[in-house]
Amino acid sequence: MAEQFLTLMADFDDNTQREMEKWYTFLKDAGFTGTQTPNLPYHISLGVFPLDKEQYAIEIMEKAAKEFSPFPVHLSHIGIFAPGKVLFASPERDAKLDALHKTTDVFPNPHRPWTPHATILMDETENIVKAIPVLLQSFHPILGAVTRLHLCAFWPKREIGAFELKGDK
Repeated sequence: MAEQFLTLMADFDDNTQREMEKWYTFLKDAGFTGTQTPNLPYHISLGVFPLDKEQYAIEIMEKAAKEFSPFPVHLSHIGIFAPGKVLFASPERDAKLDALHKTTDVFPNPHRPWTPHATILMDETENIVKAIPVLLQSFHPILGAVTRLHLCAFWPKREIGAFELKGDK
């Protein structure tokens, strides 16, 4: 399958990665594996770019990483996207997250407004519905941090680059 798009992501710190992995491990131990991309760090997707804009996406990522400093995120609730194939943790919206999104989402989709989220499980709707009560047994709010930006092409996944947040904004 040929690559279809690029995604710019805000990756969480190592502690948050470990805590979110516990949620997924709890689901996996209950028999849910999902179809999400393996070995992809937990993240908040910030923007999607056409394949022919790869260099531009790298420039946007590098500029934003130089502008923004690491910042806290409070993953406080879970949700699903229609038609029910994605189960996610969602952070509280705040000015810093919104500013980072505004800086990096240069090709917004007017038919699909941005919902900041971190995917926990992707699967068929009937499996997601069954996974929700299982996840609720281990889910707890996490105060984590966004520490780097990360760009990948998808399907298949191709790592393009990553920059630590080093700015003062």
